[in-house]
Amino acid sequence: MAESISARLREAMTRHASAGLTAIITPESVSYTDLQTRIDSFAAGFHAWDVRRGTMVGVIASKTVDAIAAYFGAMQAGACVCFLEPGLAPDILAEQAEVVGMRHLVVDETLIARFHVSILTRLATKSLSDLKGEGAFVDEALGPQDNAMLLFTSGSTGRPKGVLLRHGALICNAEGVVQHTGTAPDDRLLHVMPLYHTNGVNNQLIVPFLAGASLILLDRFKPEPAIEHLRNDRPTYMTGVPTIYARMLPHLVPGERFPSLKFLRCGSAPITPALHEQIEAAFGVPLVVSYGLSEATCTSTMNPPERRKIGTIGTVLAGQTVSLFDPVTNALAPEGGEGEIRITGPALMAGYLGSAEQPIVDGWLHTGDLGRFDEDGFLAITGRIKDVIIRGGENISPALIERQLATHPAVRDCCVVGASDPDLGEVPIAFVVLHEGKSLNEVDLKNFIRGALARIYVPTEIRSLAVLPTNGVGKTDRKALKALVST
Repeated sequence: MAESISARLREAMTRHASAGLTAIITPESVSYTDLQTRIDSFAAGFHAWDVRRGTMVGVIASKTVDAIAAYFGAMQAGACVCFLEPGLAPDILAEQAEVVGMRHLVVDETLIARFHVSILTRLATKSLSDLKGEGAFVDEALGPQDNAMLLFTSGSTGRPKGVLLRHGALICNAEGVVQHTGTAPDDRLLHVMPLYHTNGVNNQLIVPFLAGASLILLDRFKPEPAIEHLRNDRPTYMTGVPTIYARMLPHLVPGERFPSLKFLRCGSAPITPALHEQIEAAFGVPLVVSYGLSEATCTSTMNPPERRKIGTIGTVLAGQTVSLFDPVTNALAPEGGEGEIRITGPALMAGYLGSAEQPIVDGWLHTGDLGRFDEDGFLAITGRIKDVIIRGGENISPALIERQLATHPAVRDCCVVGASDPDLGEVPIAFVVLHEGKSLNEVDLKNFIRGALARIYVPTEIRSLAVLPTNGVGKTDRKALKALVST
């Protein structure tokens, strides 16, 4: 069996091409034969550009077939490749490139003018169309320990860090997801997430390409076009974050069903049971919640589509180990007890670039998330170590308040953060998005929380917002909400 993700993809695409399968349905129809030919062409172009094994290559482009082919072409040529956010300011891009030692940049023709600036002169830059080569190039010696993919994240300092992933990590993640979901050639994925997010590549390009499924590419998520694709292009599943589904709900026709749709997948951010049930009722299919971090490639736990459990993040994927530890003593949590979620196995990153911080200790990735396994092996997140609000010496989990608040009939979305208090140290503040036609009744909402939780969980203040702030991949931006607390 091939030991690089590039070789695995090449073998899979050859089989799919022989079977006459289609790789991409829209915005253009592309067979697996055509897609592999394009990947080969770009790989030859990268090789001619002196890209060799381990060379860091950045790709800035819209979600197009050529952008995807260039990405995998660079990987096939031996590069460690990274999709970069198209909206990046040149100075931020320069900082990211410097942190990881990136010297090659590929840019879509429509965007390249933005990056011909003096601050980026250390980057050799080419357009997508200038990179296509003749024939094919394959680095046959690539193995599981070679660097394959780079992802960017930022910690509390806001400075960029490169998450370095090896070929073996991508293989482990992809095999686990394919096995857990049963993705097959008759599947069609509606791809709405950004390519610079780990899920957008690992689970929404690599997984379907290995399985022989087809993709429906939507460059940028907007509720109405996504729903039109559900109606017209017959996807069997779609992956998004809770915010994506919440924003689609008001645009759905009540009672409408999408006959080809088997399930929806959801990850990257917490979801309340109330929103989970609302989404399933609106779409008429199961919502499959998963969990993972870029530092462990992408996904470590996932609800099986045929037996999902609301309120959990599912069971552990094959090839990975997830255990719970006491974050203070580092002892294993007792059976059925709460502990910090830690992950080990081949899916772990090689490490951060540009940061002395390394969350992998003794082979275990410390996630900072708290969780609890049930008797069937389903894991539930119970809080986050850093998000815990310490009120007068008592620990408060924002997630508990959010779960209760989200069940109130007036509340569409919510988030709870901590605010400084001169007497108690910290107190909870809740932000809510109300359903249309509802007005904020702070007393009523506080009483609603008080009816289910202890007094210390009742927020000191509840504020109404038109929409919760989100970051680039749709996660609720808690930092932005904490900044609002002081205003």
